[in-house]
Amino acid sequence: MITRRTFLQSSAAAAAFAAGAGSARADNAPGVTDTEIKIGQTMPYSGPASAYGVIGRTDAAYFKMINEQGGVNGRKINLISLDDAYSPPKTVEQVRRLVEEEKVAFLFNTLGTPPNTAIRPYCNENKVPQLFVATGAAKWNDPTHFPWTIGYQPSYQTESHIYAKHILATKPDAKIAVLYQNDDFGKDYLIGLKDGLGADHAGMIVKEASYETSEPTVDSQVVTLQGSGADVLLIVATPKFAAQAIRKSYDLGWNAVRYITNVSVSVATILKPAGLEKSKGLITGYYGKDPTDKRWADDAGLKQWKAFTDKYMSPTEFIDANAVYGFGAAATMIQVLKQCGADLSRESIMKQAANLKDLELPMLLPGMKINTSPTNFAPIRQMQLATFNGANWELFGELLTG
Repeated sequence: MITRRTFLQSSAAAAAFAAGAGSARADNAPGVTDTEIKIGQTMPYSGPASAYGVIGRTDAAYFKMINEQGGVNGRKINLISLDDAYSPPKTVEQVRRLVEEEKVAFLFNTLGTPPNTAIRPYCNENKVPQLFVATGAAKWNDPTHFPWTIGYQPSYQTESHIYAKHILATKPDAKIAVLYQNDDFGKDYLIGLKDGLGADHAGMIVKEASYETSEPTVDSQVVTLQGSGADVLLIVATPKFAAQAIRKSYDLGWNAVRYITNVSVSVATILKPAGLEKSKGLITGYYGKDPTDKRWADDAGLKQWKAFTDKYMSPTEFIDANAVYGFGAAATMIQVLKQCGADLSRESIMKQAANLKDLELPMLLPGMKINTSPTNFAPIRQMQLATFNGANWELFGELLTG
C-alpha cells in the first residue's frame, strides 16, 4: 500500500530549497523558491478506484521530464502525491497536510468527485488553487461561488446529454436502464441523461440501480436492470465496477445497446479485465486519442506520447487511457506555470489557469482546443462518439457538445 509518494525532489534541489527559501518565498507564494515549485496532489493509489493511480504516476513522470529539460522558468517541479484511497475523509486529512505542513503552492489533478467535493470548501476559504480536478462533475465550473476550483475534462452532464441525443436519434423507442454510483459522480450523469432526453421522453428510463463503492460487485444490480426489459444500458461506474458490469451484462446474454462513461474506457485496465470480446459494441464519448487505434499510427501527437512512455513509463501505460489523461493534464498545468512568468503567487496561478487560449495538446482529438476564462472553468467542452470493435475504440460522427 502506498501511503505517501514524494516525487522528483533531488538532493540538489533540496539543498537549493534550504539555501534559497528565505529569500524566494513570499507570503502569497508558499511552496515557491528561486529553484522550486512545490505542488500537492491526492490520488487513489489504493482502494476501490486504484486503477486511477496511474494518473498520478503519469503526472509525476511528466514533471520529471520537464525538470530534466530545465524546469519552468528555471524552477523545478516537486510533486507531492499522497494516497487517499478514494475516501473523502482521508482526502481532507491529506490535503490539510499538504497545505499546512508541506506548504504546497497549490493542488493539482486531485482525483474523484466525492474527494474533491470534500476539500473544495477548505481550498476556497483558504484561497488555495484547486486546479484541473480529475473529475467531470458540472459543479467544478462555478467561478462565482468557488473561484479557486477549476475542472479539466468534459462535464459528466455534457457527456450524458450527448448519449441522450444519440439514443433519441438512433433508437427513439428505447427502454433505458441505468447503473450508477450512488454519489455526486453517478448522479451527475443521471441529471444529464434526464435533461438530454427532456420531459417528453422521461419515460424512456425504465429502471435505475445504484451501488456503493464499498460493495464487492454490481452483479445483482445488473441482473435487476436486465429484468426490467430495457434494451439500452448506461453504465455509470468507476473502473472496477465498470468491468464487472460489462462482463455480467454479456454473460447474461443481454443484447442491450451499452453506453459506458468516458472515465472507464481504458482498454488496458477495464476492457481487458472485462473481456475484449465481451466489450464489443460499447459506445462512449471520447476527447483524447486512443493509442490502440491504428488511425493514429503516424500521428505526430501519438509519436510524442510513445516517446514519453518509452522513456519514462512502460508499454502498459502507453495503451492506458488514464495515463493519456494524466499526460494532457500535466501539460496543461505546465502551460499555466509558463504563463505565470515570475509571478507565482496563488492569485497569479489561479488567474492564468482561467486564461488559457486555444491550447492544443498532442493527445486531444484533432480540432479540440483548451480554453478557459474568468467566467468559464470548463477547459474541455467537446467530445466525439466512439464504439469498441473488440480491439480498440473507433470514432464516428462529428465533434459534439452537450
